[in-house]
Amino acid sequence: MTISGGPVFWLLLVMAVAALIVFMERFFELRRAQIDYQDFVKGIANILSRGNEDEAIAMCEDASVPVARIVATAIRNRNGSESSLRESVDSQGRAEASYLNRRLATLALIGTAAPLLGLLGTIIGFIKTMLLVNADAIVSRANLVGAAMESLVSAAVGLAVAVSASVMFGMLRLRMERLVVEMEAAASQIVGYLTSKEGE
Repeated sequence: MTISGGPVFWLLLVMAVAALIVFMERFFELRRAQIDYQDFVKGIANILSRGNEDEAIAMCEDASVPVARIVATAIRNRNGSESSLRESVDSQGRAEASYLNRRLATLALIGTAAPLLGLLGTIIGFIKTMLLVNADAIVSRANLVGAAMESLVSAAVGLAVAVSASVMFGMLRLRMERLVVEMEAAASQIVGYLTSKEGE
C-alpha cells in the first residue's frame, strides 16, 4: 500500500518549498542589513566634523545597508530646514522598512492557507472513502485505508506547513522590527547632529 496525500499534498509540498526559499532569502538579507548603527553614526559624525561631506556620503554608499542609506539621505538634505530634513529622512526610513518587509506577506499567507488546504484534503479523502463504501458491497481493506490515509496525510502536512511558516514569519518579523528600531535611532542621531551643527 502506498501512502499518498493526493493532489492537495503536492500543493502543500510546493507551498512548503516556497516558504523555505522566502525564509532563507529574507533571513540572509536581514542579517546582512544589520550593522552597529551607533559606531557607524559616530564615524560619519567625525567625518562631517572635518567638513568632508562627500567622503561621508561615499562611506554610506559603500556600506549599502538601510541605516547607511538613511544617513546618506540626511547628509544630502542637510542644507534644508529641519522639518524638510526630518521629512526626507522619515520618507527614506519608510522606503527601507517597506523593502525589508517585502515577501513576508507570502509567509503569512502560506501560514493561513496551509491548514485550510489540509482540511480540504481531509474532506476529499473522506469523500473518496464514502464513495468506495457505496460503490461495491465488498470493499478491500487496502482501498479504505488508502483513502483514509490520504485525508490524514493532508491534514498533518497542512498543519506542519502552517506551523513552520508561522514560526519563520515570526522570526523574520522580530528581526525586521529590531532593524526598524535601529534605523529610527540612527535617523534621530544623525538629524540631531546635523541640526545642532547648523545652530552653531
